[in-house]
Amino acid sequence: MTHYVDGFVLPVPKKNLDAYRKMAQLAGTVWREHGALEYVEWVAEDVKPGTLTSFPQAVKLEEGETVIFAWIRYESRAKRDEINAKVMEDPRIKDAFDPNTMPFDGKRMFWGGFEKLVEI
Repeated sequence: MTHYVDGFVLPVPKKNLDAYRKMAQLAGTVWREHGALEYVEWVAEDVKPGTLTSFPQAVKLEEGETVIFAWIRYESRAKRDEINAKVMEDPRIKDAFDPNTMPFDGKRMFWGGFEKLVEI
């Protein structure tokens, strides 16, 4: 079976990690309830600035911040579009994801959808 993945990377102030974790746990619950197969978020442990680019450079990491790397797995692109439409209408997400109160700078977040290339 071919799956589809939304991936995203963002900077989070280390002092806000607990608040971010709570928001991510809520998001994961909502995405899974609406049909996502998997919701996973990781915090940087070994990421360094590169010569040309890197995770820290991609999010313009500032002092006191860390990088979050995450993905949401779906059955297909069509299911992803269907699930994301439902998630965006879910009042729990609308309430929790107010850009003025989020525990990170959403302007430095990047994301995209991916088709599987290799799985071993």
